[in-house]
Amino acid sequence: MTATSRRRCLAAAVATLVALAGGACSSADEPSGGGSYLVWDPYPQFADDSAWVALLRKCGEGAGVTVERTGYDTTDLTNKALLAAQQGNSPDVLIVDNPVISTLAEAGALTTTDENKLDVEAMAANLLGAGQREGRTYGVPIGANTLALYYHKEVLAAAGVDPATITDWATLNSALTKVKAKGKKGITFSAIGTEEGSFQFLPWFWGAGAQLTALDSPPAVSALTLWADWLRQGHAPNSVINNTQTTSWQEFATGDYAFAENGTWQLANAEKLGFGYGIIAIPARAGGPAPAPTGGEFVSIPVQRDSGRYATSRQLVTCLTSADNLLATDTTLSYVAPVTAVQDRQVAADPKLTVWVEAVRAAKGRTGDNLGTRYPKISESLWTGVQAALSGAKTPQEALAAAQRTAG
Repeated sequence: MTATSRRRCLAAAVATLVALAGGACSSADEPSGGGSYLVWDPYPQFADDSAWVALLRKCGEGAGVTVERTGYDTTDLTNKALLAAQQGNSPDVLIVDNPVISTLAEAGALTTTDENKLDVEAMAANLLGAGQREGRTYGVPIGANTLALYYHKEVLAAAGVDPATITDWATLNSALTKVKAKGKKGITFSAIGTEEGSFQFLPWFWGAGAQLTALDSPPAVSALTLWADWLRQGHAPNSVINNTQTTSWQEFATGDYAFAENGTWQLANAEKLGFGYGIIAIPARAGGPAPAPTGGEFVSIPVQRDSGRYATSRQLVTCLTSADNLLATDTTLSYVAPVTAVQDRQVAADPKLTVWVEAVRAAKGRTGDNLGTRYPKISESLWTGVQAALSGAKTPQEALAAAQRTAG
């Protein structure tokens, strides 16, 4: 990409995001020169005395530079990263949510791993895919989270259900029927009309064999019919239409539900439940674990006016994503590591992570299949269709046919 075309792409991307954000963006500060390197991340919850900031400083010391770190809210970070790239004052290292990589890459804001010489050989291919566009890789995953099914041990035991027998949609439906017969509630999840709703629907969508390029295919319709039938049969509450992943977890925490679809980020809360819980993979329609979408961030190196800075930036990224540092960082963030050997170490330290490692190994990136920046429009069409079907406004077939027309 030439400098002129890169500026043109950046200007278009910035204009779009500024419009979406209501023009609430401000320009980034000029990077410090000399021995200072800027790192921007989406972890504003970590203060200067946190283990995360200590690691950044340690990596800076190892590279012989001072790291100046700023943590931003995820949405704010994307806007600032695009504006900074347009103005030519990007941070040296940028850590962003994996779906954002495609937006920044298309805008010409990021260097590729071929250009910056980052080694991604050890990274799991399915996780690395979220940071790839048109055959080029634009960063290194720092960790991943995904979805699985939490279950209430006592509710399933009272219904005579062995969770180990739930391996496909038929056995899950059978379990829900038995739970309902015992006077308990079946399953709760998030189907809200936002990215959270799409995120939670995708394991069932992909698990049916559907593709995001054909939202109205027979497999896609079967997935939405599964969800719609759960509401119609009383296996899932009508509240799922407005549930976020947080509120659906709160429903599960009441102790009335057999299952809850949720993520690794709820593990700490799970330990506070007043009942015994377990976790199983979300089953695919015909059996085995369904591909769930990956969450988590990528560490990337933005385009710089001075290409001589890339070597030190590479040292910083390599340090942050080394095996020992990934193990410590991903434990802090409740992430599964993107490297098989580190995943094995995580399971050895905490066997409860076994199901999560298996889920991450079966997962896929939302912007994968070379969807890139097409994904947000497809996702919005999908969650709109899900809402229409679950509310009863349209049949699953009608809802997804409309979604496909909107997605284009």
